[in-house]
Amino acid sequence: MEVMELLDAYEAGERTPEDLVQDAFDRIETDDTNAWIATRDRADVLAEVAELGDVDLAENPLYGIPFAVKDNIDYTGLPTTAGCPAYAYEPAAHATVVDRLIDAGAILIGKTNMDQFATGLVGTRSPYGECRNVHNDAYISGGSSSGSAVAVAREHVAFALGTDTAGSGRIPAAFNGLVGLKPTRGVLSTRGVVPACADLDCVSIFAWTTDDALRVEGVAAGFDSDDPYSRRSADDLEPSKTELSSITIGVPTTDELEFFGDEEAAQLFDDTIEEVELRFGELTTVDFTPFRKTAELLYGGPWVADRLSAVGEFIEAHPDEVNPTVADIIRGGDAYSAVDTFEAFDQLKTLRREAEQVLAGIDALVVPTAGTTYTIDAVQSNPVELNSNLGYYTNFVNLLDLSAVAVPTRSFEDGPSFGVTVVGEAFEDARIASIGAAIRSETAGSTRATAEPIPSSSN
Repeated sequence: MEVMELLDAYEAGERTPEDLVQDAFDRIETDDTNAWIATRDRADVLAEVAELGDVDLAENPLYGIPFAVKDNIDYTGLPTTAGCPAYAYEPAAHATVVDRLIDAGAILIGKTNMDQFATGLVGTRSPYGECRNVHNDAYISGGSSSGSAVAVAREHVAFALGTDTAGSGRIPAAFNGLVGLKPTRGVLSTRGVVPACADLDCVSIFAWTTDDALRVEGVAAGFDSDDPYSRRSADDLEPSKTELSSITIGVPTTDELEFFGDEEAAQLFDDTIEEVELRFGELTTVDFTPFRKTAELLYGGPWVADRLSAVGEFIEAHPDEVNPTVADIIRGGDAYSAVDTFEAFDQLKTLRREAEQVLAGIDALVVPTAGTTYTIDAVQSNPVELNSNLGYYTNFVNLLDLSAVAVPTRSFEDGPSFGVTVVGEAFEDARIASIGAAIRSETAGSTRATAEPIPSSSN
């Protein structure tokens, strides 16, 4: 269910938005995935579709396209829970990004499941049920934007919004065969989004293609004067493709690649890189140290206190309503002093300068999106360490103010998809997406979820 294909089908009279909405609700009602926390009333959505009428598609670039949003993003008419029923509130207004998508003709179907308070990369930390990998239900979907990824991968909707602070918009894309675009910080307004780390949070996009993701970003992007984290440069973002004839791709040195003992993942990356080299020529190995050290700061430094600032008071007032792992992680922010914070800020400035020097010699950095994947049982047995492993290639991106796109390239033998992330400087969203599209076209790609995922061996 690609956005561009649907728009072409509408224009040709082969499909109608009403057809798509009916299909979306039919799939949701018969597909037991735990992807959704709440959906709108079918009749209300169909009435909204009827009001669209005949419009100029050029002026309504997402006309009749069904979409979903992670349930930490506000939509009036549905409560926002952030994955915690006791936290639920009724928003007085749509989030800015939701407003812009609806104004462009997109049709919201509902709110999707997530790791509670957007704290996790696994998709298992939710009272609404675990989201399972669409290719093998014994495996994790990835998180925290788990439901948004599953809803797109199962073709309930054509695209979905997630959020990404540590990698939540890229890890679920990696495991479910999707494109996950993590825009530059501040390009998409976070007004109306429950904060995790407000200074780092990004609204992310799940789609089947980079063209679709860029189309959605182009609609949703723009400066929001009511959002203190929005950036005026967002108005200058040009969602167009870039010239790829002379691109220098950097990859970490072999000794800095980490697959956590997963030889299959290491081989999948090697195979992908061989094909990337065929497309772009000889690759440049770079020092990954500043990126790795920055990644360690996200949960090993005072940025955890930002999460405590956002929801710590609620957690203390409702200790029995919060996932124990989530609560322990967020409470850890209390351990950092003001001195610790300023020392970490200084360390980050040094690491940013070192990262800038690395990126100055290349056009994009390509890394595995995740160094391995895990079963749900494994994550439940070791929730913190395994989650931390998943952030090795993602946690540094927002701290260093970079743009990134995850694209699928291959699949694990057991089903979950494997992919790489293309990382570039801030406001290079379109360029890195174009590089990601070229990499995807050169590689084996991934198989979309079938009507029924591969069952786990325990089923």
